[in-house]
Amino acid sequence: MFPPAFEYAVPQTLNEALAVVAQRGDEARPLAGGQSLIPLLKLRLASPALLVDLGNLSELTYVEENAMWLAVGALVRHSVLGAAQVIRARYPTMAAAAPQIADPLIRNMGTLGGSLAHADPAGDWGSVMLALDAGVVALSRGGERVIPIADFFQGPFTTALDATEVLTQVRVPRPRGRVGGTYLKLERKVGDFATVGVAVQVEMSNGTIGSAGIGLTAVGPQNIKATAAEAVLQGARPTEDVIAEAARLAAAASEPRTDVRGSAEYKRDVVRVFVQRGLRAAIRQAQEVGA
Repeated sequence: MFPPAFEYAVPQTLNEALAVVAQRGDEARPLAGGQSLIPLLKLRLASPALLVDLGNLSELTYVEENAMWLAVGALVRHSVLGAAQVIRARYPTMAAAAPQIADPLIRNMGTLGGSLAHADPAGDWGSVMLALDAGVVALSRGGERVIPIADFFQGPFTTALDATEVLTQVRVPRPRGRVGGTYLKLERKVGDFATVGVAVQVEMSNGTIGSAGIGLTAVGPQNIKATAAEAVLQGARPTEDVIAEAARLAAAASEPRTDVRGSAEYKRDVVRVFVQRGLRAAIRQAQEVGA
């Protein structure tokens, strides 16, 4: 199937891109790596009047860490994130997720910003960023705003981005203590959408869990932040009872649907099992840091 006809703009600077989306509003659709949007065009599930190709904006291809956060430009590709030394050293949940994104072609072409802006409930990065309490920077001709990731996803394929805004940066809080994390993903075959995915991060402090983050993939109308499970973990000793209770609460927070990948009951139990496994691995990893 061929996509419907559309206009095509290739701005050479971010300011040019912002000017185009400001002028065309809802008619324009930014194009990053194209690994999500182009299939939608071919299936005629999306039909923007204008594609704004951001591919030449090298100013959005950085990975930088400062005293407060890790700043990732929106056009950084999945494969680059997986190879970045700073991520491998201090952001284990991101390091675990990056190699599990789809297949090598998509990892080499797709971008972090494009994936988040696509807001697919089966997208891996959404859950990772929920577990890490990240924020996204939305830029327009009117200025910049930082949107907490928990407020960014508003439903299936729907975000808090305004039509005149471009997602330019993702900010991940810099860990303060001993940190551990992982991403567990069940898929029918390599490259398939997740049946269930779970992102986990913990920071240990004086033998207790100082903070914890849990994000769930493909078990609801959008990526889910398991806040009740996180609250049980915060300040607790990392015992098996605490881990089991957090896993139970995370499973209860999920909203899976029965489909070709399994029943709702099966998926909910996979969430429970993956949260348990993820927490055990993350806690062990954090305890070993600097030991």
